[in-house]
Amino acid sequence: MMNFGDDLEPIFIFAGLAILLLIGPLLRWYALGMTRPDFKLSKNCFFELIPFSVIFVMSFFITKESFENDKTVIIILSSVLLFIYLHFAFYIGIAWNVVRKVKRNFKTAAQTKSQKAIFDWLRFLIIGFVLIWVSYFLNIIEDEVPYIIGPIIYSFVIYFLSYKAFQLRTTEIDGDAFKVNDSSIVFKKVCTLIIDEKLYLESDVSLSKLSKLIGQSTQKTSSVINQYAQRNFNDFINYYRIQEAKKLLSNVENEKFTISSIAFDTGFSSLSSFNSAFKKFESVTPSSYRKLQN
Repeated sequence: MMNFGDDLEPIFIFAGLAILLLIGPLLRWYALGMTRPDFKLSKNCFFELIPFSVIFVMSFFITKESFENDKTVIIILSSVLLFIYLHFAFYIGIAWNVVRKVKRNFKTAAQTKSQKAIFDWLRFLIIGFVLIWVSYFLNIIEDEVPYIIGPIIYSFVIYFLSYKAFQLRTTEIDGDAFKVNDSSIVFKKVCTLIIDEKLYLESDVSLSKLSKLIGQSTQKTSSVINQYAQRNFNDFINYYRIQEAKKLLSNVENEKFTISSIAFDTGFSSLSSFNSAFKKFESVTPSSYRKLQN
């Protein structure tokens, strides 16, 4: 309307700008709704709509004459415009902080498929909002940057986010994916033993041994690993063994050690199983990997 409407009434311009003050709170609420089980808006949330309400009401009292002739009005409106863009940027930061805090409590290895999809989606969404903010900001300096650049950026972002929403099936998941349940607690115990205490280095580690250590049945332990790690037990263990082997193979000081010794040191009971697992995860043999690193 600003670009193609001649003699546009100020109310359309500033009412439209006032609506930008809704984007920030809505983004924050959406991030909370996607990361908190049973999220509901509290009464305090509606206080965040006060800036929008004030600026929207103000837009009805701005006339074309006052906008063109009164310098005080121009200064006030310029200040309001600056506030709107800072408000938008502030809420983008708040939304990112919401996601970051939740992600801190859910280790990557312990995330379910739905949780990973939500984190990916919110990351894309917030990056998209940063680009949208840039497109709005470019509209301010339209003497230097063509006005049409803003809408083009905005359109690309919207189409891309629509594609990612479809790809990640974000309309089918919400904050319930982060409900703390028995399975997530069990998997945290598994991760503590396997990853933190490096149980994977023991060659005799087995599903039954791990299940006894965490006080669960083998069926429950296997199911939880499949659900959260997206791997079966053997691949789950071997993955961390291979990561440890990669560190040893990359270290020049370990060149004196044979591939076999490194295989046994990282928990494998045979060289053939080590070679097979290494090639499965890294697509190269251990010896080739060592040559590439050194």
